[in-house]
Parts: sequence; C-alpha cells; structure tokens
Amino acid sequence: MRRCNVCGKDRPNSRYKNVNKKTCLRCETIWWRQILRSMVKERQLTPVERLANRIGYMGSGFLMISPYLLPYDGLGAYTYLVGAILSMPQVWVAKHWNIVALNFNLLVGYGIYIYKMTIG
Repeated sequence: MRRCNVCGKDRPNSRYKNVNKKTCLRCETIWWRQILRSMVKERQLTPVERLANRIGYMGSGFLMISPYLLPYDGLGAYTYLVGAILSMPQVWVAKHWNIVALNFNLLVGYGIYIYKMTIG
C-alpha cells in the first residue's frame, strides 16, 4: 500500500504505473491533467545546452550593467560587446533567431561606436 501524492488515499501497489510513481492511475488519468501533461515535453539538457546557458547568463549580466558604465570613457560599449558575444551561444542553441539578429545588431552598432571613438 502506498499513499497517492495527489488524492492522499492509500492504494495498493497495482494501482500505480511503476514502482517509482507517486501518483495513482486514477489521479493520473484525469482528463485535464492528461491535457496539461501532453503540453509539456520532459527532457534533460545536453552538455552543450547547459554550457551555453551558463555563458548566456554571464553575457546577460554584462548587458545589464552596460548602460550604467557608458559614461565612464565608453567602458559600457566594451561591456555591451562582451555581453553580446557571451549571450550569442545561448540564443543560437535555443534557436531564438530574433535575439540572434538583435545581438548581431548590437555587435555591429557598438563596434562602429568604438571604432569612431578610438579613431576620432
């Protein structure tokens, strides 16, 4: 006998899909619960996705602090470039092409800004 984690009733082991299941079959086959579960794909991240996410978070940090660093001799422009480069793998692996285009636009724009700042 086990206790279902949804309804809280004690049910025999035959009322569960497998040994590791904590939800009984009756609670698991409720129509709205099946609809919700069909909308979610359960999977683990690959090592490439995990690495890209961690690098992307660091890039997002650089992008967040960049506007505050712009007044300090253009230091913010350099952090914008670093942030755009570091956040590119995350959006590339996730196939968010609009953000890839936005990051590329950021690279070009601040690249031109730094070029004009150093030349002129």
